[in-house]
Amino acid sequence: MSSENLEPTPLQVLQQALFTLAGIDEQEFQISEGFWQFRKYEKKESFNDYKQVCKYLGFVLEGVFRTYFIQEETGEEKNVFFFSKHQVISSFQSFLTQSPCKYYTQAMTESQVLYIHKEHLDQLYNTSHKWERMGRLMAEMAFGAAMSRAESFMFTPPEERYLELVAQHPDLLNEVPLYHISSYLGIQGPSLSRIRKRISGK
Repeated sequence: MSSENLEPTPLQVLQQALFTLAGIDEQEFQISEGFWQFRKYEKKESFNDYKQVCKYLGFVLEGVFRTYFIQEETGEEKNVFFFSKHQVISSFQSFLTQSPCKYYTQAMTESQVLYIHKEHLDQLYNTSHKWERMGRLMAEMAFGAAMSRAESFMFTPPEERYLELVAQHPDLLNEVPLYHISSYLGIQGPSLSRIRKRISGK
């Protein structure tokens, strides 16, 4: 059988993603290969819990995760972020500062993740300028995502927020119930239905 027909291994998929993100080439990636671990998550299994210090950075091979908090007054769950296929996953503020997390991060579907411990990632930062650059880029991405999320509620209409979500997570609507989408967008279910109907009619 030709090697061209073989599916890439999880590590090869990860290496290609890191090359695109930060220029981590094959030689640089080999330094890290012994640090990455593979894990399957069942639906509703936690990647990181509330008040737990996040010690891992992950790469989603398959599946969807959500980050959410529980509103004290109502007990209602509010979705803050989604992580889907071939995206980096972590409770970033907790991971970067090693402080207790203010959110839950949970698998919404059966999922597969490659993950690395922060201590090993710090070793890579000290070994290689490219890995150090990747760490800086991820911190910038986490800050940018948080700012974009906050600003979207102030300046972006719900329909645009919906379109942005679909662009960032194209498979999401086929994977999770719509009430999770409504929660993320900060709108009620009927409003989401109207938005979807308008878009499908265009």
